[in-house]
Amino acid sequence: MEDELSSVTRRINPQVTQLLHAWQQGDLLARDRALEAMYAELLALARQRYAGQGQGTMQPVALVNESLLRIISSSPDYKDRSHFVAVAMLKMRSVLIDHLRAQSSQKRGGGHDQRVTLSLLTDPTPQGDSLAELMTLQQGLDRLGELDRRMASVLELTYFAGMSRQEIAVLLDVSVPTVDRDLRFGRAWLNEFIG
Repeated sequence: MEDELSSVTRRINPQVTQLLHAWQQGDLLARDRALEAMYAELLALARQRYAGQGQGTMQPVALVNESLLRIISSSPDYKDRSHFVAVAMLKMRSVLIDHLRAQSSQKRGGGHDQRVTLSLLTDPTPQGDSLAELMTLQQGLDRLGELDRRMASVLELTYFAGMSRQEIAVLLDVSVPTVDRDLRFGRAWLNEFIG
């Protein structure tokens, strides 16, 4: 996943970072141009990651559109285009989880009493029953975030946004060994939570 994300972000217009910085300064035309330049790449990532997940999940176009609406309504604080893509991927995951929660509460009263593994950390593409696993994993990440926000962020940025350890270290302003330690302890904590 990291390689395919890096490949996509390298193909994105290099001016996107400049447009994102102009958006931070309040330039709405720059925002629109940045989103237009990134749309096809985000759609390709959504199709690679979430397409064909069975009945009841969101189509990639709807997933990207809803994610971009959430991005527009939040503060545009992006360091560069890679950071923006990572945030967009996390927003897509959040949109999908919200959609699944709504479906679950309508169908079953909201309960998810299934055995879950951390397989989604090595292959975070939900398929079939693993959609419920994704929701359980999200609950674990939410709980971990209450205890240690950075550790939860490191896991999310690694496995769901596809960022490298070096990119995460720069983004979070920590060392690579700190990222490695957070990954190790975060995985162990999630295993304990899910186990």
